[in-house]
Amino acid sequence: MITLVLTTQLMEELSQAAQGELEVAGVLLVRVLEASDGSRRLLGRAVRWVPEHEYIKQETYGLVIPSTGYVAALAHAEKDGDTAIWFHTHPGWNGTPIPSRHDHEVDRQIADLFRIRTGSSFYGTLIVSPRPEGCVFTGTLQHETDPAEPIERLWVVGDRWKLVSSLDSDTETMPAIFDRNIRAFGPAMQQALSDLRVAIVGCGGTGSSVAEQLVRLGVRKFTLIDGDTVSESNVTRLYGSTLDDVGKPKVEVVGSHLRRIAPDAHCTTIDSMITLLPAAFSLTSADLIFGCTDDNAGRLVLSRLSSYLLTPVLDVGVLLSSVEDGTLSDINGRITVLSPGSACLVCRDRIDLQRASAELMDPEERHRLQDEGYAPALGAIEPAVVAFTTAVAAAAVAEMIERLVGYGPVPRPSEVLLRFHEREVSTNSRPSRDRHYCHMDSNKWGWGAGSPFLEQTWPDV
Repeated sequence: MITLVLTTQLMEELSQAAQGELEVAGVLLVRVLEASDGSRRLLGRAVRWVPEHEYIKQETYGLVIPSTGYVAALAHAEKDGDTAIWFHTHPGWNGTPIPSRHDHEVDRQIADLFRIRTGSSFYGTLIVSPRPEGCVFTGTLQHETDPAEPIERLWVVGDRWKLVSSLDSDTETMPAIFDRNIRAFGPAMQQALSDLRVAIVGCGGTGSSVAEQLVRLGVRKFTLIDGDTVSESNVTRLYGSTLDDVGKPKVEVVGSHLRRIAPDAHCTTIDSMITLLPAAFSLTSADLIFGCTDDNAGRLVLSRLSSYLLTPVLDVGVLLSSVEDGTLSDINGRITVLSPGSACLVCRDRIDLQRASAELMDPEERHRLQDEGYAPALGAIEPAVVAFTTAVAAAAVAEMIERLVGYGPVPRPSEVLLRFHEREVSTNSRPSRDRHYCHMDSNKWGWGAGSPFLEQTWPDV
């Protein structure tokens, strides 16, 4: 399966081009990501339009362009290590993005040139036609040694999120159990939920509550990551668990629970910390990630991954404070949305970098530095109550729905703060720091896996 991932800005450029009366062409630059599940994700980087003076012919139903109209874009792709996708429109509200006989002939003529000039093994195509609700598309990706494969999905991320299937993809009939959902936000949204690939990092009280709500909404494809086992105190918050599950991996308990609710749910369970490379790489196949982990080092991974892979992350935090007699004094929840255009967790100062560094040390080194006063003490057990972990999880899932449906005010905030002890909700937005990886000028949006993965060091295990 191939998914094309575009930022909102890139998608708007393509959609506006499709709304013109004449065919328009350009080169879409992408990074090809070979995901953990064997699928491919094309991470959109930029579009280079054919200059107007380069069109030999430009009509509603056809165009002719010399190679000088796109060779500069291919040189740019080679310089950045990108793959070039030949993009053009089939305009008109009744237009269909099905390739014509002429389109196939053009592909045969330019495919090898695109590969040679970019240094990439791939050649791709994308055709877009306008619709009142957005656009429809078809596309292909072809490796030099293999037949062309269809681009089946388009995942648009930014302030809003939208998952669109290719025009020639089969659509499923939604089961009657989702009737109330469909009455709320329509069949297209329900179809998107069933096709969405969601990862949950941290399957404790908050993560298991997120999973419970998602599977009942209609999400059917999960990656569950947690390296911990169920303890007796977890049972008071962990959905699907009982005392009989004490000692079992949390991911197995949550995965089994989801399959009991929905036997057709597919759950990939990874009993590992996200700070280990294999677990982190498993996130490459996800469309969306819920970060429900308590550790700062794990949040560093998710923060970086969001920019490099164009994968939205909903980072969820719950913090309870109590006085010596056990009385709750502060009850706080936080949902931070990491998506192209918003500040990452580092820019927001939501990560304690000193603690993150200590969490990545081996125990002997950490204890030595703690004794010398150079590392913070770790392992403190924080209060936790199911009412509050569930409430914050529900707010995070609601934020996902809003980003997909678009029922809230614009511009959307990138963080929601819940102060239960004050019965208060507030929101905010923060810009990215200049030259930081989450800033659009850093050139890291859609950079891909990189070598090493996410351009960071990983512990040897």
